[in-house]
Amino acid sequence: MGNKLYLTVEEVASEMGISKSHAYRIVKRLNDELEAKNFITVAGKINARYFYERACYGSTANDERK
Repeated sequence: MGNKLYLTVEEVASEMGISKSHAYRIVKRLNDELEAKNFITVAGKINARYFYERACYGSTANDERK
C-alpha cells in the first residue's frame, strides 16, 4: 500500500480479502478504538499504521511494504 497515511474501506477490504460491508465494520471499530484514546479519526478511512498493527501484520509489516 506504499506510504499512505490512511487506508480507505476499499483498500482494507482488498488487503484482508473481505467484502466492503465487513471492511466498513472493521474501520468503524478501529476508529472507535482510536477515538477512545482521544485521537482524531476520519470516517471511512483508518490510519494505516494502526490498521497493520491491529490486523496482526505487526508494526514492521507496513515498513517492509515500502
